[in-house]
Amino acid sequence: MSVPHEALDFERPGIFRRIQPRDWAYIALTIAVGLIAFWQYGHMMDRYDTGGLILAVGLSAWMGWFWRPWQAFSIIVGVLALFGIWMYGDDLARGSTNFWLNYVGSGQAGVMWMSVFLYLSTVAYVTGLFSRSDFPTRVGGAFAWIGAGAGLMALLVRWREIYLTDPTWGYIPVANLYEVFILLAALTTLMYLYYESRTGQRTMGAFVMLVIAASVTFLMWYMWDRQAHEIEPLVPALNSWWMKIHVPTNFVGYGGFAIAAMLGVAYLVKHRLERTRPDAALTQRIPSKEALDSVMYKAIAIGFAFFTIATVLGAMWAAEAWGGYWTWDPKETWSLILWLTYAAWLHMRFTKGWRGPVMAWWAIIGLFVTTFTFLGVNMFLSGLHSYGEL
Repeated sequence: MSVPHEALDFERPGIFRRIQPRDWAYIALTIAVGLIAFWQYGHMMDRYDTGGLILAVGLSAWMGWFWRPWQAFSIIVGVLALFGIWMYGDDLARGSTNFWLNYVGSGQAGVMWMSVFLYLSTVAYVTGLFSRSDFPTRVGGAFAWIGAGAGLMALLVRWREIYLTDPTWGYIPVANLYEVFILLAALTTLMYLYYESRTGQRTMGAFVMLVIAASVTFLMWYMWDRQAHEIEPLVPALNSWWMKIHVPTNFVGYGGFAIAAMLGVAYLVKHRLERTRPDAALTQRIPSKEALDSVMYKAIAIGFAFFTIATVLGAMWAAEAWGGYWTWDPKETWSLILWLTYAAWLHMRFTKGWRGPVMAWWAIIGLFVTTFTFLGVNMFLSGLHSYGEL
């Protein structure tokens, strides 16, 4: 008599037995780096900074076990960032005289390399969608890893550059649109790479990387037209430790919503092709609707969870800064609209079992709501968040 698979769950090894020796080595390295950072800069940290360091160490260690490609990626990015910081020393002017900093390792150079490789990744993935070979999509994945790494390295080095510009500033580089667009591009790319590695559906990148390339295009315009890469003092309203957790959490949510929307586009294309050209090579190259629907759901679920946390953190920050948890500021109002958009999506998925084109269109519309919440409010409306204007 066969035994149901569920009945064998007790045979699954415990969490500590599933951790391999290399995982323990990575965890030890992460803790060691955290201890060294505290030893070097602990005198500059308050209790919230210390808590943030502990959280970062724990999160990175968990990521390394949960998603093993993160181990090599984080080590390489960390080493490159530390090398750039070491090359600066205590002199910001070296950024224009040192070859490595000028062309590779400075904050601005890192952003340029991020942009180049994310564009190349987009081209490679789109090429792979129309190719019979998986080679272009593999190249696209490699370029995406490099682009995301360059973006994170750029942010870490820029953090040091802020201190060198004025030691009294020293804020985490997520304080303006230029910095958060770097974060958005890198985080969204990493989130996509995670889903790709879990599903093996590489041609999803032909759709997802388009929205990432669009964000990079805005970043390039914003940098060259508005000189947004110039380091400036922190806006007083942002001078709070809440910013360090509210902003990154928010952009994990935005990244999840962006991925879901582009997979919604892929779903609709697949749906149309199956009806009009079922035997076409392109129809076969696009992942199945079931796979697209599954990843779309997971991306919205994780995005919604992080956006909810970010909204709560934002309310607590508002209470500290302005004396109230909610003031119906335009940014707050549209954040609520965005939250309700995806809460309703998940509700219909759970309670009614909705699938198919309707949910794909809903995810796409959600991206427009996300974009207006993120940028449109800053461009067309005014309020307490006016410091984020273009």
